[in-house]
Amino acid sequence: MVQLYNLHPFGSQQVVPCKLEPERFCGGGRDALFVAAGCKVEAFAVAGQELCQPRCAFSTLGRVLRLAYSEAGISNEISQLESDDFVICQKPLELLGEKSEQSGLSVTLESTGLADEKRKYSHFQHLLYRRFAPDISSYVLSDDIKLHSLQLLPIYQTGSLTSDGKNLSQEKELLSLFCFFSLPHVGYLYMVVKSVELMSVYQYPEKSQQAVLTPQFLHVITSNNLQCFTVRCSAAAAREEDPYMDTTLKACPPVSMDVCALRIQLFIGLKAICHFKNHIILLTKADPEAIPERRQSPKRLLSRKDTSVKIKIPPVAEAGWNLYIVNTISPVQLYKEMIDYSNTYKTVKTQSCIHLLSEAHLLVRAALMDASQLEPGEKAELLEAFKESCGHLGDCYSRLDSQHSHLTLPYYKMSGLSMAEVLARMDWTVEDGLQKYERGLIFYINHSLYENLDEELSEELAAKVVQMFYVAEPKQVPHILCSPSMKNINPLTAMSYLRKLDTSGFSSILVTLTKAAVALKMGDLDMHRNEMKSHSEMKLVCGFILEPRLLIQQRKGQIVPTELALHLKETQPGLLVASVLGLQKNNKIGIEEADSFFKMLCAKDEDTTPQLLVDFWEAQLVACLPDVVLQELFFKLTSQYIWRLSKRQPPDTTPLRTSEDLINACSHYGLIYPWVHILISSDSLADKNYTEDLSKLQRREAEEAILLRLSLQVGLWCSQRRHYLCASLKNNKRRFFLSLVSSTIVIQSLLRA
Repeated sequence: MVQLYNLHPFGSQQVVPCKLEPERFCGGGRDALFVAAGCKVEAFAVAGQELCQPRCAFSTLGRVLRLAYSEAGISNEISQLESDDFVICQKPLELLGEKSEQSGLSVTLESTGLADEKRKYSHFQHLLYRRFAPDISSYVLSDDIKLHSLQLLPIYQTGSLTSDGKNLSQEKELLSLFCFFSLPHVGYLYMVVKSVELMSVYQYPEKSQQAVLTPQFLHVITSNNLQCFTVRCSAAAAREEDPYMDTTLKACPPVSMDVCALRIQLFIGLKAICHFKNHIILLTKADPEAIPERRQSPKRLLSRKDTSVKIKIPPVAEAGWNLYIVNTISPVQLYKEMIDYSNTYKTVKTQSCIHLLSEAHLLVRAALMDASQLEPGEKAELLEAFKESCGHLGDCYSRLDSQHSHLTLPYYKMSGLSMAEVLARMDWTVEDGLQKYERGLIFYINHSLYENLDEELSEELAAKVVQMFYVAEPKQVPHILCSPSMKNINPLTAMSYLRKLDTSGFSSILVTLTKAAVALKMGDLDMHRNEMKSHSEMKLVCGFILEPRLLIQQRKGQIVPTELALHLKETQPGLLVASVLGLQKNNKIGIEEADSFFKMLCAKDEDTTPQLLVDFWEAQLVACLPDVVLQELFFKLTSQYIWRLSKRQPPDTTPLRTSEDLINACSHYGLIYPWVHILISSDSLADKNYTEDLSKLQRREAEEAILLRLSLQVGLWCSQRRHYLCASLKNNKRRFFLSLVSSTIVIQSLLRA
């Protein structure tokens, strides 16, 4: 299906001052137009809006049958097979890719005039085979089923521009290849990259004579009209270029989207067409007495602008024919017109608005594909238009309540708009006392608040967000309030919505914990204690697992403990350690992140280990984590115990578990040797923390596991005799080394006593 609009892709036009009636013409180089008539070829300079000026002329040895331009060393040949006879008894058939070899057609390549060293680079490949059959229910002329306008269109990716306008790289990389051919009443566009696939079908309102494909448009001529259709080449190429397309990060209008006709321009006696950069070359030839009356445009195609164009006709042009140069307007100018046109559908037909905005988006995307053809200022203008188009598409999808509403997120991301700017674009008016929020907007806000963006909403916007989710998705309100972006919300406002959830039957452990956190911000410690006492510790841990941001948040890429976590460190450290352990076991936080959290919570640097982190390591041992993690834990705990014993450094807080607790709860802690009991019961070791560390260090399995991994050297200088004792872990000497470690600890403790 082809949708019709009445836009203005064509700008000014002028007549080429040819001396003879053109038979063949093409564009080439930077600004050259070549026109052939008989045995003579004329070259003209085409420079923007200025008049076309003759450059030179030369003669050929024979009549020019075909004219094409290519750069030095680049072949631009495309073969087109034409057949005057058509077998109508065969069924329509389409063979794609390798299957097209089954068509039975044989093609032989001739290398006449081709250098020997270049022959090896020439090869033949079957792309597609399609057989058409006319509708035998009605009389069909042979001209109605004749193929024309076979064209291959490559799209390249080139080096981007620097700030001074220079290309970073001149190398071109082929992104996509497209094949187009046409019947008089229908055209077919195929994508030829990894596989051959039909992209678009173009139904012409009139019988076509010729068509030309560009990365942005398909231009078709009939006897009296120049038609401009949109294409999906840039959408297909974008998916080949970017693997993150069609994700939550990036989006692009689908290749399967209906094409549209942007313009049907009246031109009398059109015979041939050629495209060159931003110019369309048209050959017209008509009998002045046979010019039909100007057709009335359909109502749906009524123009909002004056379509008359002043034509500059040099006196050398003949009355029977003319060769026109029609300049297409810049992509940004056409984009702005399409945006203005889409406003007529904005509040009435959202799907029609999305379609036209998608066309505008693809227009800008196609212009940005080849950065080598852009000036720095033009590229900056196109990039700004690209971001703006993404914002408009995000606005449209945010008003949808369909399966495509999730596209709100990637389009808003590509627009570069902040969450506050997106919310400022919303219409907050209430109709009939009810405010309705569509799924697209809810999806975007919810996902953005989960992404830990370094953006804090104002108090007013935060209140609107809570109201939005209370109306649309009440169960998400506790999660929304835990987002760092909602930091500035009034605690009284947050508490009022949480209480509404209680009265509405949405009471849960998550609501309780959120109320406790909000009460802490309000300074109401009694309310906080009452909320924390309303559930068991196990349920509270489950609540923290459901919403880790109650304890841990990320700001500017760093882990930051919440106010609730700081309060639990002082009042309920056991609950805090159990909750973080639950987060780790449920893959809500990594091992290194948990260690950093406790160090930041206790305001310790990287070289200092707080007791709360040691409690967390011991809790991990009790939780029976995988063996790989256990080896690291053994090393951490052993190092910490030995360091505190050697430095006589007491823990900064009271340990949550004693050695007896660990032995009873964890198989990794063995029985305490009798001599350790004697040592710790002596008066020389009055420090309880010192005896606890010594008891925890004296275990069997843990020491053996760590000693299996490392080759350690333990040295001890005796204070009186200055004897140096050293033992190394080698082969089967582990038992000797374990006893030596225990002995050195005993000697050290006795000497210090």
